[in-house]
Amino acid sequence: MAVRFAATMNAFNRGIESTRPKTAVSIIEDWETALSEVDVPGAKGIARDLAALRKQLEMDEPDGERVEALLHRLGGAVTKIADRADRNGDKLKQLGEALSESGAEQPDEEEDKEAAAAPQRRMKKAA
Repeated sequence: MAVRFAATMNAFNRGIESTRPKTAVSIIEDWETALSEVDVPGAKGIARDLAALRKQLEMDEPDGERVEALLHRLGGAVTKIADRADRNGDKLKQLGEALSESGAEQPDEEEDKEAAAAPQRRMKKAA
């Protein structure tokens, strides 16, 4: 686990935007493997967001806003899970803060109250 923290924090300290996508994908895959063995509330959500981030970085042209939103959301989730960690809580908190600072919160889409009042959804009929 210490190697994952070191590699990840080194990437943030050097400037995450200058990290090669292939290197970032490798780091993410290491975290996905580590999280597959963790049974703590919130771990599955982190794993889902890591998978989404990895997929973005594997694209020829990643969606920058989506990447920033994922980083920010991961930061909040990692910080939250740090309090429940048996070990490495301080390192997780530091990682969560780095993720949050590297990302950007995306505002929630405003609800269209008029459309909600008259939904056009159709139910599929069973064949």
